[in-house]
Amino acid sequence: MAQTLTIDPITRIEGHAKITIQLDEQGIVRDARIHITQFRGFEKLCEGRRFSEMPALTARICGICPVSHLIASGKACDALLAVRIPETAEKLRRIFNLAQLVQSHALSFFHLSSPDFLLGMDADPAVRNIVGVIQANPQMARDGIRLRQIGQQMIEWLAGKRIHPSWIVPGGVAQPLSAEKREQMLASIPEGIDITQRAIAWFKKTMNQFSEEIQTFANFPSLFLGLVTETGALEHYDGVLRVVDSAGNVIADKIDPNDYEHYIGEAVEPWTYLKFPYYKPIGYPEGVYRVGPLARLNLIDRCGTPRADEAWAEFRALERGAVLSSFYYHYARLIEILYGLERIQQLLHEPDILDTRVQAMAGPNRSEGIGVAEAPRGTLIHHYRIDKDGLITWANLIIATGHNNLAMNRGILQAAKHFVKGDRIQEGMLNRVEAVIRCFDPCLSCSTHAVGQMPLHIQLLSPTGEVLDEVRR
Repeated sequence: MAQTLTIDPITRIEGHAKITIQLDEQGIVRDARIHITQFRGFEKLCEGRRFSEMPALTARICGICPVSHLIASGKACDALLAVRIPETAEKLRRIFNLAQLVQSHALSFFHLSSPDFLLGMDADPAVRNIVGVIQANPQMARDGIRLRQIGQQMIEWLAGKRIHPSWIVPGGVAQPLSAEKREQMLASIPEGIDITQRAIAWFKKTMNQFSEEIQTFANFPSLFLGLVTETGALEHYDGVLRVVDSAGNVIADKIDPNDYEHYIGEAVEPWTYLKFPYYKPIGYPEGVYRVGPLARLNLIDRCGTPRADEAWAEFRALERGAVLSSFYYHYARLIEILYGLERIQQLLHEPDILDTRVQAMAGPNRSEGIGVAEAPRGTLIHHYRIDKDGLITWANLIIATGHNNLAMNRGILQAAKHFVKGDRIQEGMLNRVEAVIRCFDPCLSCSTHAVGQMPLHIQLLSPTGEVLDEVRR
């Protein structure tokens, strides 16, 4: 008798989702899906609001990623103003964005995923959490907390607060950087670099224990998409879009982000609220691509900072073409933290970084604006249209987690086929399927909005919907 396993919600991710695993009559996995069970209506909620409010409004989409939305929204508003923002303002926005990357990647690696690495995929779920990490490896726990604090503190020094800052404004930033804050940021960077290098060294040794997971965690050929500089280096704020295939060949390059609609289509399915972006030249659903740290390190010709370039070269040596296993998202995240700290250090030493001219003033001069930036989880697109009074008439947001939706679904199917046996839920199986999703570090608060709170609820269903087995926690 065919059956369905349901994992609801997935744990240690940002937001709420569930996984269903369909078994056939022999108990073999036939299909698996991740369902995003929240509804997000921000595009409609924003209609009728002044465009200048959009950075602050869209930052409220998420308490983890407000900076990323501020950046993309600010750039879309710059386009509506038809201005080029002051160079110092652009550098400060870059620092702001990289500080977000540091704190967000630290949260994902140390707080959400390190319990699996340190305690094992089959460990008791009662201890497989950050408290278990503190007990098993206090140094790692302290490192994770401190590294995230460094990124969060930088955001506060720049913008006045860590959560929902409103420092990014159309045309630039609200306030210049003071000499005192610059010195405070510079003083914290060496410690952050030491922590990150220690974590990279530990993870390189530890990941050898996870060869089975590396082989089966969303490890398949796909495209990779993201921003690069005009010369092919790592880029998180501006630049051009590049697409590479699984062999590492560049199949589309120097794409103006304003032309994203020619390359990215969006599909919907009736069983989830999260959209399915796909690569238009290949079509849906074959046009699977991945974004985020793994994709970015597969796209580039170099990082552009000394330590990160060394780490990146070792990372790319894992495979001849693109690095395909999504397990390596964790490794890529650590390399990007290293890059972020080094790049912030470079930018803080720029001679004009304390310039007080940080905002271009203008009224709306265009009816349409697009802002594209790299959020920690991948490419983030804000696209607005306004009327003659500057009021939003249409908005479209493509969130990084959405880009990865097709790949996440293929990934859990691959892992479920390998690990799920029989007709009863086992903790190790459950955790491995969830861990595939954690590789992508999805932020469902960004891509949807929750109503209420759902407990962990796992159901085994017959083909007719009968509940055969059930677990709650």
